[in-house]
Amino acid sequence: MKITLLCIGKTDDKYLIEGIDKYIKRLKFYVNFTIMVIPDIKNSKSLSEEQQKDKEAGFILKQLQPQDMVILLDEFGKEFRSLDFSAYLEKMMVNSVQHMVFIIGGPYGFDQKIYDRANSKMSLSKMTFSHQMIRLFFTEQLYRAFSIMKGEPYHHE
Repeated sequence: MKITLLCIGKTDDKYLIEGIDKYIKRLKFYVNFTIMVIPDIKNSKSLSEEQQKDKEAGFILKQLQPQDMVILLDEFGKEFRSLDFSAYLEKMMVNSVQHMVFIIGGPYGFDQKIYDRANSKMSLSKMTFSHQMIRLFFTEQLYRAFSIMKGEPYHHE
């Protein structure tokens, strides 16, 4: 299985980049994982929120294949405990899902076209975090999920 985290805009903060890189290096032993960054929309200040979401949707949809399992990281999505997220990923692997794409939307969320394309929504918290921080949180949780699957001592419960 391959897992992609699709994001809008680059991560600027060095401490976040270092943290993300730490978990990407650990994940390579478990799964083919990549982070794909779609550049920020140019001249976004001249666009309405809806126009910006529409433009972002066009770039996102170009990155998706019809067979991809698309999960939006969305505040109204399903919340998982770490053990449950691990079980969910394992179920996707058993069901022969070839490519899971988790998407972090832009500053205004997702256009309806993206909601229509998605297979499901997942929330990492009821709280709001910066898009850059979510990348680190998601990458760490993905690593945690695979370490749980393998019965390794990273997760304590």
